[in-house]
Amino acid sequence: MPIQDLVDTIATQANLDPQVAEKAAGTVLSLLQHEAPEQAAMLFGKIPGATELAQSFDVMASGAQSGGFLSSVSNMLGGAAGEKVGALINGVNALRESGLTVDQIREAGAAVLAHAKESADPKLVDQILDSVPGLRGHFGL
Repeated sequence: MPIQDLVDTIATQANLDPQVAEKAAGTVLSLLQHEAPEQAAMLFGKIPGATELAQSFDVMASGAQSGGFLSSVSNMLGGAAGEKVGALINGVNALRESGLTVDQIREAGAAVLAHAKESADPKLVDQILDSVPGLRGHFGL
């Protein structure tokens, strides 16, 4: 299933402008890419356009960090764990700065993971969720 189907689903389910839905999808994919790089690489290999969309909205790019309190916390953590926590914090912060409500963030995250389960590999998605428990809380899973 093409990545545009995911963007359209998020736009419809969360009642978002298509550009905001694209940013939401890309941000969540980038989170997965940073939080679980090996599993995400396998997953993205089965979802055409996922890698490119994740890279377009890279949560760890220098411009993605707004410099607020949450960014300061992630910077203090440092190291591999800091990047993982920082990716999650930066991603959720980027979604909030896009004007998304908590419910819309949950819907977007859940839609990305549902798309990944349907398009690629449900067991792989479950592995990602098990390895990054914070995703469940932020995406209402």
